[in-house]
Formats: sequence, C-alpha cells, structure tokens
Amino acid sequence: MERIKFVDTKVSKSIAELVSKQDHKILVLWASDCAEHVLTYFEEIYPKDKRPRKAIEAGRAWVRSEITISEARSAAFASHAAARETNQAAACAAARAAGHSAATAHVVGHAVHAATYAAKAITYAAEPSVAKTNTSKERNWQYQHLLDLEKNQK
Repeated sequence: MERIKFVDTKVSKSIAELVSKQDHKILVLWASDCAEHVLTYFEEIYPKDKRPRKAIEAGRAWVRSEITISEARSAAFASHAAARETNQAAACAAARAAGHSAATAHVVGHAVHAATYAAKAITYAAEPSVAKTNTSKERNWQYQHLLDLEKNQK
C-alpha cells in the first residue's frame, strides 16, 4: 500500500496557540491522551511490544510525581526505538506520538509533536478517500480535548 501524504489542517495553528498558554502538567496529560488515542495502530501489529504504552504511562506518572524526568525520558527513548523498528507508517507514527508524550515531561514543546504524530497515525491508517476527513476529525478532537482539560483545571 502506498503511503498517504500527511497534510495538516488549519486547526493545527489554533492548537499551537492554545498549547503556548497551558500549564506543563496539562500538556503532558493532553499529549498522553493524544498518543493513547492512536496507540491501537501500534498495538494491533505489535501486541507484545509495550514500549509506547509504557511511554504514555510514564508521562502520566510524572504528572503524579511518581517518576523523575529522567525516567520519563528513558521511556520516551524506548518508544522512539520501537518506532524506528517498524516500517508500517501508522504504527511508527503512533509510537512517535507516545515517545513525544513522555518527552513532554522534560520539554513542553514535545506536546505539539505528540499531537501531530497522532494525527499522522490517523492519516496513514486511513483509506485515501477518507484520510483528510479523519485527520481533520482528529485535529478537532485534539483541540477540543485541550480546551476541556484547561477548563477542568480551573
């Protein structure tokens, strides 16, 4: 199957603006939720490889002060290694999203990358006729989810 080209949506700019105004821990939770939203694309192909799932869990554990930034970074590196080991585009993007979600504990800028890789996983997993629509739905969900997390924090 030919790889579908990822074309981001206009909502990505709104996401970036909203991300720039968020609390660090909110962004880790959001990035983790974005990655978990597409994790199935990795786990369906590699059910025994838990590195991406552990990365998502590491980000959340850091928010709860259960692990250090160094431990979250290690989980991120492991998830990125899992991404490098696959040649399946949606699985790779899902593992990258998970890696960036854990890395957000270290550097908040990774949050937007987690969301973008999640959108890429959606694109790459879709049939060409619905890829753009699915990507748009995912980006809209990401934006709304971040708004909801922000609202629930207040």
